[in-house]
Amino acid sequence: MKVYIYSEMQKKIAKSGVGRAIYHQKKALSDCGVTLVDSAEEADVVHINTVLPNSYQLAKKLRKAGKPLVYHAHSTKEDFRNSYIGSNLVAGLFKRWVISCYTKGDVIVTPSEYSKSLLKGYGIKKDIFAISNGIDLEDYRRDEQAGKEFRRKYGFSDEDKVIVSAGMLIKRKGVQDFTEIARQLPQYKFIWFGATNLNLVGHEARNAVKKAPKNVIFAGYVDKPMLQAALSGGDLFMFPSYEENEGIVVLEALAMKIPALLRNIPVFKSWVSSEGAYMANNTDEFVRLTEDIIEGRVPSRVENGYEVVRSRSFAQTGRQLAEAYEQAIRVCNARKNSK
Repeated sequence: MKVYIYSEMQKKIAKSGVGRAIYHQKKALSDCGVTLVDSAEEADVVHINTVLPNSYQLAKKLRKAGKPLVYHAHSTKEDFRNSYIGSNLVAGLFKRWVISCYTKGDVIVTPSEYSKSLLKGYGIKKDIFAISNGIDLEDYRRDEQAGKEFRRKYGFSDEDKVIVSAGMLIKRKGVQDFTEIARQLPQYKFIWFGATNLNLVGHEARNAVKKAPKNVIFAGYVDKPMLQAALSGGDLFMFPSYEENEGIVVLEALAMKIPALLRNIPVFKSWVSSEGAYMANNTDEFVRLTEDIIEGRVPSRVENGYEVVRSRSFAQTGRQLAEAYEQAIRVCNARKNSK
């Protein structure tokens, strides 16, 4: 099978979750023997990842031409809200737009059962495949030496207790809660990886970054090896996000066997569960659980977390994507035969 994976403005989205998901798709498919090609004309199936105007026009063109099409639903109204200035005002329009995009596909792929339920709630009747973005377990392995180098680079001593987080600097990701938790736990060090233009975000996130306590470092965007080093050298991965469709960085943290403390939101209930990570409902619980985890007052869940991500390996993702492509071919053929 030949597959063309299309994404608009790939260089600009490369550092985003969608950009990383596209890299995961290509690696997972290559590992399971699917041939990737460079154009729609060469492909048996086209897989579209973005909801920008050119993506929509390409989907219309391919559908009219009778080319089997998979549309990947990375974004929903729910995770669009509380991101950039004005996002809440146009969230309804965004929902209508993504529905128009996604329904151009013969089938839809989305990262979790939770996001699948949201799409079904939008009234979408297409076949929807819940397929994890996946994780390369050979690549994500704990490296104690890299962890020590991470500590040296950012000025942490061997005795410091370091809490790591990552994501865009927006309200939805919980950056304002992260800094408040750090304020209440001055005995620990906190570091956040990820960069966002603060002129584009709301005042809560902007103020959280500008007025963060001294025990917080905003390290900006870093490459994969440095994030892996941080996950190897940190004592806790904290992810206070209010809305996700899966959370690739959570997959990465669990694979690196660092204790993970997540917000208790529906998406994590659908795949992580409280057996694989610690869950907090509010800032007070984040503070209490952080202390309990760091001080060893609660049992470890890292091995359970690793078992969770083993079921979301690239091998599994590649096989499931291939099944979605086969279904897209069947649906497309049935559509053409019905004319």
